[in-house]
Amino acid sequence: MSHVTNRAGRMHARLLLSSATLALTIGGFGATAAQAAGELPDHVLISADECARNQAAGTITYISGYGYSASAGQVDVFLAKELGYFDALCLTVDINAAGGNGQLLVSSGQAQFTALGSASDVMLAAANSRNLTAVATYGSTSPFSIFTNEAVKSLKDLEGKRLGYFINITPIAAAMLDAAGVDISKVELIKMTNYDPTVVTRGQVDAIVGYASNQPQTLKAMGLPFNQFLPADLGLQGTYNVMEVNSKFLAEHREVVADFMRASLKALEFCLTEEDKCVDMISQLAADNNQGSAFPRDQQARTWGVESEWVRTSQYGAPGVQTIAEWESEYQMVQSFGGLKNPPPLADMMDPDLVAALYADGKLIWPEKK
Repeated sequence: MSHVTNRAGRMHARLLLSSATLALTIGGFGATAAQAAGELPDHVLISADECARNQAAGTITYISGYGYSASAGQVDVFLAKELGYFDALCLTVDINAAGGNGQLLVSSGQAQFTALGSASDVMLAAANSRNLTAVATYGSTSPFSIFTNEAVKSLKDLEGKRLGYFINITPIAAAMLDAAGVDISKVELIKMTNYDPTVVTRGQVDAIVGYASNQPQTLKAMGLPFNQFLPADLGLQGTYNVMEVNSKFLAEHREVVADFMRASLKALEFCLTEEDKCVDMISQLAADNNQGSAFPRDQQARTWGVESEWVRTSQYGAPGVQTIAEWESEYQMVQSFGGLKNPPPLADMMDPDLVAALYADGKLIWPEKK
């Protein structure tokens, strides 16, 4: 597994934090937490009591199922660590950037946080993986698209042709085909293992269900002709990237979960205002951890160029804020097109209040040094 390691300076800071939370005796009387707060390192922005609470939760493990991708719910966690935002809130965070089985690890309690591509993914996994709660949704745009060679002028043209997919035909892609009047029985479905988007322009398949921020952007950069169909083109509402937490951990450490999200969202704020620096940092981290070839800077810049707009244009409020109404459309899709029968109620799968409470008038509440 690939882990992002702590810098020696941060380890030293945490040792100082531990000593700062010990009870002090002055003139025969126990010192209060407020008195002990004077012992906290300068970079800590919260009180001694809050610091001790966050430290007591132990090491928080985040699983990135998509490596070092410049995507919300991922890049912000990496940068919250690099920029010292977790340290400022006395959080000890370990990042596993090679954990494709993030939901299993979080559900079982071996990790605490992971991110998925959409609410549909959360719902489909909920049938098999309990003990998971979604705490943040980063946009109201579905990340999926169907991109085709230039001979395919409409989705209806896919009848009699070959449509590639990865892992499964996503519910929203199936809903797109249905909305376009496509007879799916007339489409040859091919499970793909090659992520090279030029297999479409070279005619090995006629179309692929992919990520709008990835393969199509690569084809654009290469100047190759293709067509792309988005869920919104057919009036379909989706969601972009979801952060999940272990439900038991959330119940026992709600304030700690809130601070983890606060630090991550602070880093997301940085990535939305300092896009080039953000892309530089995540690309360098990938290179430092032997994943540079999988996440080259030019690709990261294209990805974040698209996905950052999905965050900015979310219809449901500030970054990370989610609502039950936001998920309702996909809830119906996974039942109609994802084969999910009798799914848990949406209120059992998500917490719409935790991240919303981190904002005041649309601005993230970030502690200031007192």
